Amino acid sequence: MKRVNEYRKLFNADATTDLKELKTTYRNLVKEWHPDKFQAGDEKAAEAEVKSQQIIDAYHFLVSIAPETVKANLEEYTATTTESAIVDFRHKGLLLEVSFKDGSTYEYFGVSKNVYSKLVNSDKPFRFAKRNIFNSFLYRKSKKTLEPA
Repeated sequence: MKRVNEYRKLFNADATTDLKELKTTYRNLVKEWHPDKFQAGDEKAAEAEVKSQQIIDAYHFLVSIAPETVKANLEEYTATTTESAIVDFRHKGLLLEVSFKDGSTYEYFGVSKNVYSKLVNSDKPFRFAKRNIFNSFLYRKSKKTLEPA
């Protein structure tokens, strides 16, 4: 959740910000922080390089969790989370990464260690995840994909 909040703050966005607004803000930020705007010897040149990369990362991330993107991919997500078995899952901080048998991987944000422990100790992890994780947490499809089994 820290990354989500940090990127939303950078873009001055909230959970309901649409893609058009994100794109406009992205373009304005890139214009402001583009590395080519600064001279090679300028002290702001190095900062602009880092900031522009952060802006690009934030934009792609926010687009992937935007309500319009989630809605557009809902059918695929529903099929995966109801029909495909869990192959693997990892937890780091408040991020849970779940890989499915169909080759897709999703990241769930804000998953506490307590919920993760219950998932690990569950007799049926897929059933637990269906009831307690898949539709309860902010998620996005990860770029990582597994070879379908």
